[in-house]
Amino acid sequence: MTHRFPVKEIAAQSGLSTATVDRVLNGRAHVSPQTRARVAAALTELEGQEAQLAARGRRVFVDVVVEAPTRFSREIRLAAEAVLPQLGGAVLRPRFTFHERLTGDQTAAILDRIGGRGTQGVCLKARDLPQIRQAVARLAARGIPVVTLFTDLPDTERLAYVGLDNAMAGRTAAWLIGRMAGDRPGTILTTMSDRSFTGEEARFAAFSAEIARTAPQLEIRDASGGGGLNPETAKRFSEVAAGAGELAAVYSMGGGNRAIVAVLSQLVLAPRVYVAHDLDADNRALLTRGAISVVLDHDLKADLRQAFAHVLRHLRLWPEGQPMGASDIRIITPANLPDAG
Repeated sequence: MTHRFPVKEIAAQSGLSTATVDRVLNGRAHVSPQTRARVAAALTELEGQEAQLAARGRRVFVDVVVEAPTRFSREIRLAAEAVLPQLGGAVLRPRFTFHERLTGDQTAAILDRIGGRGTQGVCLKARDLPQIRQAVARLAARGIPVVTLFTDLPDTERLAYVGLDNAMAGRTAAWLIGRMAGDRPGTILTTMSDRSFTGEEARFAAFSAEIARTAPQLEIRDASGGGGLNPETAKRFSEVAAGAGELAAVYSMGGGNRAIVAVLSQLVLAPRVYVAHDLDADNRALLTRGAISVVLDHDLKADLRQAFAHVLRHLRLWPEGQPMGASDIRIITPANLPDAG
């Protein structure tokens, strides 16, 4: 395994011992596939954080644990690496653990493993499940702060939540659809990746209440449960969309929009308006070609900077008094689509 980094840096980045890293780098036996994968991931992380290696200041390792489709995890990594030079008095070194799908037990095991090997903070995007709540409590008992990203674990020992005001996002989507879909009756098809992501559930609850109040001629039919992954989302969406009748709108809260657009084409359905979340590569392309109408976006760089700031403040490495709140909602259309990157 070729690399240009000192073994001690790879060990620190991976959370493994120098002896274990040496065995992996030299291709020796009796090393698990998971350990080899962790070393490979550490090398990739170090490439993205190379400027941090020469920076002066207290080193702070923060684990970023995310259950999300790869297209979104990639955006999180890029945003995290982009803000590292902005963090001032500490040299922050994120370690990434990304999975597209995890059970509650699997997420809890990851958090317990991180707690056991040591970390100065965890940034977590996970479902609201009992096993995960219990794992967060165990981290807190070790003195490890947990910041939830984009979807919260309310009433737990987590330190802070960072991301959109999801209820406001749902009401914004309802306002847009209510005005763009017109006064004719019709169906709104909604999709969440999974109801146990409380962020998406908050969007749906606020959206549904606002549509009932302001556009009662529109009927909501839910096609959630595809995990934001294209094959699963296509299957679930096609089951519900086939009987949708007059399609007024699609509100996609959990991704998988490339699959949803393909299903709509197959069924010869053309919604009057299509609202999605997050300006990832898929949504950028769909917006450019007019397949979706609006993307509700938020500044991932600002979110990650704030998440890291919460950890640094907990460690007394960030000044008190700087305001921290929910992310602003950015309404992106083809007319104001920012340049990529």
